Amino acid sequence: MGSKIMNIKDIYDLNVGDVIENVDLSKYTTYKINGTGRVLVIPSDIDGLKRLIDYIKTNGLKYKILGNGSNLVFIDSVYDGILIKLDNFNSLDINDTIVTAGAGFNLMKLALKCSMMGLSGMEFATGIPGSVGGSVYMNAGAYNSDISSILESALILTPELEIVKYSNSDFKFGYRTSVLQSNHDYICLAAQFKLSHGDKDEIMELVNNRRERRFSSQPLEYPSAGSVFRNPTDDYAGRLIEELGFKGKSIGGAQVSEKHANFIINTGGATGHDIYDLISEIRKSVKEKYDIDLKVEQEFVE
Repeated sequence: MGSKIMNIKDIYDLNVGDVIENVDLSKYTTYKINGTGRVLVIPSDIDGLKRLIDYIKTNGLKYKILGNGSNLVFIDSVYDGILIKLDNFNSLDINDTIVTAGAGFNLMKLALKCSMMGLSGMEFATGIPGSVGGSVYMNAGAYNSDISSILESALILTPELEIVKYSNSDFKFGYRTSVLQSNHDYICLAAQFKLSHGDKDEIMELVNNRRERRFSSQPLEYPSAGSVFRNPTDDYAGRLIEELGFKGKSIGGAQVSEKHANFIINTGGATGHDIYDLISEIRKSVKEKYDIDLKVEQEFVE
């Protein structure tokens, strides 16, 4: 990985889709951290993605699949690998209660659309700013529900560039985890969900109530990545962090939110190192005080 120098001309010559050089990383993560990505590729289709991955592996290059960037923190100011966005994998098919969506489809948009149609089961996701593929990868969830509760199956591109169908059990879902997190070379292409019919007015009332609750309790006016830490068993990460007096604590442009202690916000000019250092300090303090190892929901990319 990263053992050879990337030849940008080769990537253009692959003719796999759009190629953008020297991208502003602040546009591709919800933390809005400044930085530069050496090259971003948006494959046109599965065949293009396969050719790109084959080239990357043949040449020993570093790469990262980007969803909506809602859980990514780029540590360095320059990412010298290949960033891949699956924006063109955005198909959607709704057949009664079966919903099939491409990995690049916006999860929040999908959840709201289904809710407005009177389909129940995805209400929890109307406030999660991720992609369908990223949500499967993370087993995204909220309000005591998550992707594992509604996923029927998903199409996965294997390291051998074969497309296989994974059932729910194949993902070995846990709290904010799936088998994909320990197998980074497997790429989610599309997912199928099983919802149920419900009362549209009741569903939308629930969605709107939760939306109001989020705006009143979370610092949505600042760039962030949502909850930083997973809640430990029978407790809340935010409570532990607040008890230790971290609310308002800053390192550079990164700050523990005054509104919700389990949020780190970018108050302006935060770097990946600022966020990493603040997270590390919180984890160390919680470990020393409570002997609890807080698990980070964010993924650090170097």
